[in-house]
Parts: sequence; C-alpha cells; structure tokens
Amino acid sequence: MRSLISILMLAFLPSLALAAERPDWAYPPAQAENVPAEPDDGKPLQAPGSTRSYTRKQINAQMDSPDWFPDEHPPMPTIVAHGNGTTVRACIGCHLPHGHGHPENSRLAGTTAAYLARQLADFKSGVRGGAGAGVMTRFAKEMTEDDVRVSTEYFSKLKLFRWTRVVETDTVPKSYFSGTRRLHHPAGGIEPIGNRIVELPENSEQVELRDPHASFVSYVPTGSLAKGEALVTTGGGGKTLPCAICHGVGLKGLGDVPNIAGRSPGNIARQIYYFQTGDRGGASAALMKGVVDKLTADDVVAIAAYVASLEP
Repeated sequence: MRSLISILMLAFLPSLALAAERPDWAYPPAQAENVPAEPDDGKPLQAPGSTRSYTRKQINAQMDSPDWFPDEHPPMPTIVAHGNGTTVRACIGCHLPHGHGHPENSRLAGTTAAYLARQLADFKSGVRGGAGAGVMTRFAKEMTEDDVRVSTEYFSKLKLFRWTRVVETDTVPKSYFSGTRRLHHPAGGIEPIGNRIVELPENSEQVELRDPHASFVSYVPTGSLAKGEALVTTGGGGKTLPCAICHGVGLKGLGDVPNIAGRSPGNIARQIYYFQTGDRGGASAALMKGVVDKLTADDVVAIAAYVASLEP
C-alpha cells in the first residue's frame, strides 16, 4: 500500500525535470593538492582508549584492518575483518567495525540485512553505479553467498549513534584531500563556505588511524537547515515529496527502506545525484528518480544538511 501511495503521489509532481548538477564539494578534486604525507617509521601506534597497537602499514592494510575496540561489537565474520585474502578487501577497512565509515563511503549500521544484500546484488549486476562504484562492483562479484549473508547480518546488528554534528556558518577551516579524505589543511586558515558542505574530522589523526571513535563536523551554509527542513517535511510546494512517506518518522527507516537520519551529507548528496542521472538503478531507483529530478544544487545542499542534522 505504501508503494502504491508513493507511485500515485509521484504522478502529481511537476513533469519538467532539471539537468542534474554534480555536487563537486562531495568529491575529491581531479587534481589533488600536494601535501606531504606523514612518514611511516614502522613504530606502533595507538588509538585513544585502546589497548591495541598497530603500525601505519598495518592500519592501511587492505586485508587485515585494525580492530581497536573488539569488545564494542559482535563477533566479526572473516570476510568483514580480513576480506577473502585475495580479491575482496576487509569490509571494516572502509566501513569500520561500527559500520559508520567515513564521509567518502556509506553507513551500513542501522540498515536491514535484506537491504544491504540487495545493494550488493545491485553492485554485482552493475545497476548501481556512480563514481567509486567500480570497487564495490568488483568485491560484490567475488563474494560468495555465505560472504553476503554473514556480512549483511553483521552490519545490520550494529547500533547507530551521533557521528557528525552539523554547524551553520559562513566560513570554514581551509582543507585539502588526502586521497578520498578531506582533512584540515596543515597551513591553517579559513575561507568562505560558498554553496557547499565541508565535512572535517574533529581529530584528523583519529581518522588516519581508522579509529571508530572518530567523529566529524559538517559545516553547512547559513540558512540551509531551515530550507532543508521545508523541503524534507513538506516537499517544497510540489518540488519533491515529504521524505517521511518512505523513510518513516524522523527518517529512521521503514521496513527495508533505509534510515537516512544523521548520515554524512556528502553521501546523501552523491546518492541524490546518482538517482538524478540514472547512475543508481535497482528496485527503488525509479521512485527515487521521480522524487529528486526537480531538485537544484541549492536544494541538494539544504536537504543533505538537514537530514545530516537529525538524530539517527
């Protein structure tokens, strides 16, 4: 019935779609700034509060990522902790043991196993695309049915918590990208925020350690939260639909429709863009495309800011 209502409501949306505008602020630049990386001296490092130690090489290992706080999560399947040893990396290398990941990847915690398995199937078939999808596509094709089952069950059991705090501002700390991660610029300074969202770690070293206790600040343009709230809760006078119709009260999910409250605003913006362009397909993509087709770049910033500000 809920799907039928959504389809019927889509029929009343304006028919004129806008050309999708890529949220460049949510992606690393094509030409990264040359900031010297911290040298790897081979010495053991520690995350605050952890009794474990790892070298920088071990922290960055693709098949054996660090597990700083093993008592804070359920028993971890081999595919999640170590990958398959050859073609599939450890899931926690990107998504971390708590399943929240970093702004450059997706939050898996608080999502049903069925939804996660469907996303892996969509990566495997190629219907879920977009920048960066190639890596997940390769992994999904190499994962066995048992790998999919145990990994999705693991992440579906993890608890959500406040991972990023949203701050409205006109200026932001200067930053740069180290690979896919946006970090504070070592030279310091501030700059105008413009029409973008800037996600920065509260502590850059914790992020570099892949510490699951690391948290982030999402700097958003002044006034974006109120605008985003209007679009998300009312549909903005027919520009879109109220998100709670499918994502539930507080956007905390409804059945296999995912919880999006408190997610990384960069992740939210990228997914909206992929739905707009058709890069992201799958069972629910047609519904989402109709919902987001008329959103402008300003709308996407506002929606991403507001959704990220919600309690997960």
